[in-house]
Amino acid sequence: MPVYFYWGEDHYRLLQAVQQLREQVLDPDWAAFNYDRLPPESTIAGLNQAMTPPLGAAARLVWLEDTHLTQHCPEDLWEEVERILAQLPPTTHLLLTTTSKPDGRLKSTKILKKTAIVREFQQLAAWDEEGILKQVHAEAAQRQLKLSPVAAQKLAEAVGNESRRLVMELEKLALFTAGQTDAITPEQIEALVPASAYNSFQLAASLRKGDLDQALVILTHLLDQNEPALKVLAVLVGQFRTWLWVRLLLDQGERDPKAIAQKAEIGNPNRVYFLQKEVGSLKTATLLKAMQQLLHLEYGLKQGQPERGAFQAALIQIVAILKGSHA
Repeated sequence: MPVYFYWGEDHYRLLQAVQQLREQVLDPDWAAFNYDRLPPESTIAGLNQAMTPPLGAAARLVWLEDTHLTQHCPEDLWEEVERILAQLPPTTHLLLTTTSKPDGRLKSTKILKKTAIVREFQQLAAWDEEGILKQVHAEAAQRQLKLSPVAAQKLAEAVGNESRRLVMELEKLALFTAGQTDAITPEQIEALVPASAYNSFQLAASLRKGDLDQALVILTHLLDQNEPALKVLAVLVGQFRTWLWVRLLLDQGERDPKAIAQKAEIGNPNRVYFLQKEVGSLKTATLLKAMQQLLHLEYGLKQGQPERGAFQAALIQIVAILKGSHA
């Protein structure tokens, strides 16, 4: 009797895994009779359904969606769940999913972690550049797509932490590069991945280049799409902190990419070459001033200042600071 426990905020990847499990365990000719998807209030009913032998061939799959068993589970409920779990037939596959992080203190969580096949589908943070880049490489490898290092970086910047869009863009790239033996190039990424899908990394790049008009357009797009202002700000702080570290290390005479990557906490040393070019015309003092503006903006937002107005004012000041830094 296999039991599966999938959890995490990345709803798209989680649903993909559920679909893969369904295709793996169910006979397509009998799937309509042997597949049950139940809401959290139907836990006991779902487990009772799991006790039913499958019709025809293969097995039965019972999915308890958005389960609360790993967040709050009264003792009497868990005792009933545990009793039923011990009696489930080997032909039943039981799947429990939740978007919430399991409470490790609960007995139900501890037992599920020991007895179930656990998979985590956490949404990557928008500022987790290295995590996003790893996800790009992993999804590309799964589809046997080769990306040059710069192409992978450009794709990561374009899609951000949107796993659904990453899959869609990779499927499109696979279609347009079918039969190509060489790695996908940055030029192909630029041609095939829409530049209109703005993200916070593009906002940071526009600021660095001193392009205020573009920065304000991207900011408006992000806020209109209900992107949390503090989340956007976190990306900017992360980007400017990395640029500041690289600039400081270059000023100190450091030129070894591996040493710079280690000291600046950059996961991929190959990125250092491009970061050096990005900060080439910027000065340490002005990057520090830009960081101060971002931290001042963070304080203001947390104090309840209007998001749009405060953000726009900060961007105007940052661009003015950075423009004065270019040689």
